[in-house]
Amino acid sequence: MTVLNFLGRGAPLSCRELVELVTDYLEGAMPARERRRFERHIAGCPHCTAYLEQLRTTLDVLGTIGEDDIEEPVREDLLAAFRGWHAERAGDA
Repeated sequence: MTVLNFLGRGAPLSCRELVELVTDYLEGAMPARERRRFERHIAGCPHCTAYLEQLRTTLDVLGTIGEDDIEEPVREDLLAAFRGWHAERAGDA
């Protein structure tokens, strides 16, 4: 689902929509108008604010982990999970 599928309607974001868009927001891939709508939701929703902060913390921590820090069986399990998730998402497109 693209940013415009959610944000082109002009209505305030729901919490579910925000969750779908949080990656675009964190990566700076959201157009300015849509970013303002996202930030308006965050300003008024303590649950989504907490979710966003949890993701930021997770990214900060994971950014310090190198590939060699993850044991081989765990790395393979993670890669398999991501491949499965990616295949499911590709089937939705």
